Amino acid sequence: MEIENHIFKNIKLLNSPNFNKRPENSNISLIVIHSISLPPNKYDNDYVEDFFMNKLNILDHDYFNEIKDLKVSSHLYIKRSGKMIQFVPLNMRAWHAGESSYKGITDCNDYSIGIELEGSDDDCFTDKQYETLIQTTKSIIKNYAQINKEKIVGHSDISPGRKTDPGNKFDWNRYFEAL
Repeated sequence: MEIENHIFKNIKLLNSPNFNKRPENSNISLIVIHSISLPPNKYDNDYVEDFFMNKLNILDHDYFNEIKDLKVSSHLYIKRSGKMIQFVPLNMRAWHAGESSYKGITDCNDYSIGIELEGSDDDCFTDKQYETLIQTTKSIIKNYAQINKEKIVGHSDISPGRKTDPGNKFDWNRYFEAL
């Protein structure tokens, strides 16, 4: 997978409005793995894309009322089919981590790349998702010198007590061994 001007080539790009510039002198030095499904535990629809684009129809499901005012994005989203969509250029600050801290440095959005996997804490992820995630991560490591295997965490690691994703069904060993 090739990255050009902070955009993955040959994948779908949806330009989320939910991003801003990274602070001056911030270095991209962390990958944060997330999981998401909308409605919760429902797959194979476009609700996550709509959510990241601020186009979620709240009449489609009662749960959507709870999240209707949130402005969220990730850099990348990997569907259960393995298909990846990019929402924010990697050099920009996507709004994926919220209140967070890594090794004493707060606001992980300032210096991280957020990758969402379609899924939940209760379900295993697909082989195709792992394949795409591994290739994507290798490309990011190749293009961003401050990122390596030791600088990859789950959302639960940077927001303990607040977030649990990607959950205990995510196979960290499989992922790291393949890198």
